[in-house]
Amino acid sequence: MMEIYARVSGRVQMVMFRDFARRKARALGLSGQVKNLPDGSVEVVAQGEKDTLLGFIESLRRGPMFSRVEGVEILWREPSRQFKEFSIIY
Repeated sequence: MMEIYARVSGRVQMVMFRDFARRKARALGLSGQVKNLPDGSVEVVAQGEKDTLLGFIESLRRGPMFSRVEGVEILWREPSRQFKEFSIIY
Protein backbone atom coordinates (compact mmCIF):
# COMPACT_ATOMS: atom_id res chain seq x y z
CA MET A 1 0.00 0.00 0.00
CA MET A 2 1.13 3.52 -0.84
CA GLU A 3 0.05 6.95 0.33
CA ILE A 4 -0.13 10.27 -1.47
CA TYR A 5 -0.25 13.71 0.03
CA ALA A 6 -1.76 16.13 -2.48
CA ARG A 7 -2.25 19.87 -2.33
CA VAL A 8 -4.73 21.12 -4.91
CA SER A 9 -4.79 24.82 -5.77
CA GLY A 10 -7.04 27.04 -7.86
CA ARG A 11 -10.77 27.55 -7.44
CA VAL A 12 -11.21 24.45 -5.29
CA GLN A 13 -13.18 25.70 -2.29
CA MET A 14 -16.94 26.40 -2.33
CA VAL A 15 -17.27 24.18 -5.44
CA MET A 16 -17.90 20.77 -3.78
CA PHE A 17 -14.29 19.68 -4.31
CA ARG A 18 -14.06 17.80 -1.00
CA ASP A 19 -17.25 15.87 -1.71
CA PHE A 20 -16.02 15.14 -5.25
CA ALA A 21 -12.71 13.78 -3.89
CA ARG A 22 -14.48 11.66 -1.27
CA ARG A 23 -16.88 10.14 -3.83
CA LYS A 24 -14.05 9.35 -6.28
CA ALA A 25 -11.86 7.88 -3.53
CA ARG A 26 -14.63 5.70 -2.14
CA ALA A 27 -15.57 4.48 -5.63
CA LEU A 28 -11.94 3.43 -6.13
CA GLY A 29 -11.70 1.77 -2.70
CA LEU A 30 -9.19 4.28 -1.33
CA SER A 31 -8.99 5.47 2.26
CA GLY A 32 -7.80 8.81 3.61
CA GLN A 33 -9.09 12.32 4.13
CA VAL A 34 -9.63 15.67 2.44
CA LYS A 35 -9.83 19.14 3.98
CA ASN A 36 -9.83 22.81 3.06
CA LEU A 37 -6.76 24.84 4.01
CA PRO A 38 -6.77 28.50 5.09
CA ASP A 39 -4.87 29.59 1.95
CA GLY A 40 -7.74 28.46 -0.32
CA SER A 41 -6.20 25.15 -1.37
CA VAL A 42 -7.37 21.63 -0.55
CA GLU A 43 -5.26 18.96 1.16
CA VAL A 44 -5.80 15.31 0.24
CA VAL A 45 -4.26 12.24 1.86
CA ALA A 46 -5.13 8.96 0.12
CA GLN A 47 -4.00 5.38 0.62
CA GLY A 48 -4.23 2.42 -1.73
CA GLU A 49 -2.48 0.62 -4.54
CA LYS A 50 -0.22 2.69 -6.81
CA ASP A 51 -2.23 2.20 -10.01
CA THR A 52 -5.46 3.16 -8.24
CA LEU A 53 -3.83 6.25 -6.73
CA LEU A 54 -2.59 7.30 -10.18
CA GLY A 55 -6.18 7.24 -11.45
CA PHE A 56 -7.33 9.21 -8.42
CA ILE A 57 -4.66 11.85 -9.06
CA GLU A 58 -6.05 12.31 -12.58
CA SER A 59 -9.50 12.89 -11.07
CA LEU A 60 -8.04 15.51 -8.73
CA ARG A 61 -6.46 17.27 -11.71
CA ARG A 62 -9.86 17.49 -13.43
CA GLY A 63 -11.91 18.36 -10.34
CA PRO A 64 -15.69 18.78 -10.20
CA MET A 65 -17.68 20.81 -12.71
CA PHE A 66 -17.44 24.27 -11.14
CA SER A 67 -13.83 24.04 -10.00
CA ARG A 68 -10.75 25.34 -11.78
CA VAL A 69 -7.74 23.30 -10.76
CA GLU A 70 -4.55 25.27 -11.35
CA GLY A 71 -2.08 22.95 -9.66
CA VAL A 72 -1.76 19.58 -7.95
CA GLU A 73 1.39 18.97 -5.91
CA ILE A 74 1.89 15.28 -5.12
CA LEU A 75 4.14 13.70 -2.53
CA TRP A 76 4.39 9.89 -2.50
CA ARG A 77 5.20 8.49 0.91
CA GLU A 78 4.90 5.50 3.18
CA PRO A 79 1.63 5.55 5.12
CA SER A 80 2.03 7.40 8.41
CA ARG A 81 -1.16 5.85 9.79
CA GLN A 82 -3.90 3.64 8.42
CA PHE A 83 -7.26 5.18 7.55
CA LYS A 84 -10.38 3.00 7.71
CA GLU A 85 -12.37 5.05 5.19
CA PHE A 86 -12.16 8.23 3.15
CA SER A 87 -13.62 11.19 4.99
CA ILE A 88 -14.00 14.95 4.83
CA ILE A 89 -12.36 16.91 7.65
CA TYR A 90 -14.31 20.06 8.52
